[in-house]
Amino acid sequence: MNKVVASPAEAIADVRDGATILLGGFGLCGIPEQLILALRDKGVRGLTCVSNNAGVDDWGIGLLLRTRQVAKMISSYVGENKEFERQCLSGELEVELVPQGTLAERIRAGGAGIPAFYTPTGVGTEVAQGKEVRTFDGKPCLLERAIQGDFAFVRAWKADRWGNLVFRKTARNFNPMMATAGKVTIAEVEELLELGDLEPDAVHTPGIFVDRVVVCRQEKRIEQRTTRAAGGAA
Repeated sequence: MNKVVASPAEAIADVRDGATILLGGFGLCGIPEQLILALRDKGVRGLTCVSNNAGVDDWGIGLLLRTRQVAKMISSYVGENKEFERQCLSGELEVELVPQGTLAERIRAGGAGIPAFYTPTGVGTEVAQGKEVRTFDGKPCLLERAIQGDFAFVRAWKADRWGNLVFRKTARNFNPMMATAGKVTIAEVEELLELGDLEPDAVHTPGIFVDRVVVCRQEKRIEQRTTRAAGGAA
């Protein structure tokens, strides 16, 4: 069994117009940047993208927004992308804003085969519009539906050819839960190890959840860089 493919373009070759894609990452940390570039170059349209945020104007999902390939975004934070803002306000882009914890749990539930769950988050706000409300222990809660995707794009640090994945520090973020919730999960990785080189207890996502692995160099851009002059007062 060998899940390694030769290139990002080969990895996403069967993505079609109208697909729902889960994209790991938080800001620009841990995003599947090369898979996103391949998706842009493929030119598929009408996509529903599920991601914690929408990247920035010139990187990440922002590249797909610039080329009008995204029809709907399901996200929790979108404040770093002016093109996203423009398309949202003009009505060109359908947007579903979800509280961050709820988004994480909707994806986790999708991967666990749980169709829906109740949460107190969002009760009494616009998030509650059109949703069933039930009371548990005196507290009103919203019914939230799970999220699954036709594809999940994740980025990992290390993998083996069976698709076992290890994520690096905060780049783990949304990646493990999205890896479980895609019908087809594609992992963009930095290092490919031989079978047996990954310590079993260190594996974050077992290979049973992963369909394809592609090794590629990543730019790892920084979303916001804050510096100060050298030699400042302590």
